[in-house]
Amino acid sequence: MSKPGKRTRAAREGIDRTKLYPLPEAVKLVKERASAKFDETIEVAMNLGVDPRHADQMVRGVVSLPNGSGRSVRVAVFARGAKADEARAAGADVVGAEDLVEKVTAGNIDFDRCIATPDLMPLVGRLGKVLGPRGLMPNPKVGTVTMDVTAAVKGAKGGSVEFRVEKAGIIHAGVGKASFPPEKLVENIKAFADAVAKARPAGAKGTFVQRVAVSSTMGPGIKVEPASALGG
Repeated sequence: MSKPGKRTRAAREGIDRTKLYPLPEAVKLVKERASAKFDETIEVAMNLGVDPRHADQMVRGVVSLPNGSGRSVRVAVFARGAKADEARAAGADVVGAEDLVEKVTAGNIDFDRCIATPDLMPLVGRLGKVLGPRGLMPNPKVGTVTMDVTAAVKGAKGGSVEFRVEKAGIIHAGVGKASFPPEKLVENIKAFADAVAKARPAGAKGTFVQRVAVSSTMGPGIKVEPASALGG
């Protein structure tokens, strides 16, 4: 097993890997260790007390981060006519119907978020095997199948983040950049954690949010007191 590099060892110095830190302190430690030459993404990971293999324990949703994500998001919209014009006016990067389906089928997926009007879902449904594994399939539960394409596009561009629990019961997402002031990162993380907590499914038993950790793209993970992330 290879030893951690000098940079990794330096980043881990001063961190008690057995301690649960209050969220503001954890964010401070993460920012101090985000030393890459690019603006690292700050990420949060939450271990939930669910088994996603059961339909009544699936956790998914969307949250609008109060301070944005700091990420440049390319948005595609499946729409026709006036709704297609509305999507373009709202700032969508890619807009189309049958032509866009052909483009995606051919493997040309140059977008990060996907929105569709309800009338085009029978068309978009054919792309499930392509968009689904990438987490791009429009879904009414997270507001990406809608007639209000203006709000959906502006939300995607402005910092709304979709989340979905993975097989091991983990949810993770980027919630800002290392260049953000610490208080803005704390606000974003609390908003994300609160949205996840509110999405607790009926089948979840016992403690729902079991563990929380924050990290930067290239930095170590720092354990967080769950209550401090949830506003407790």
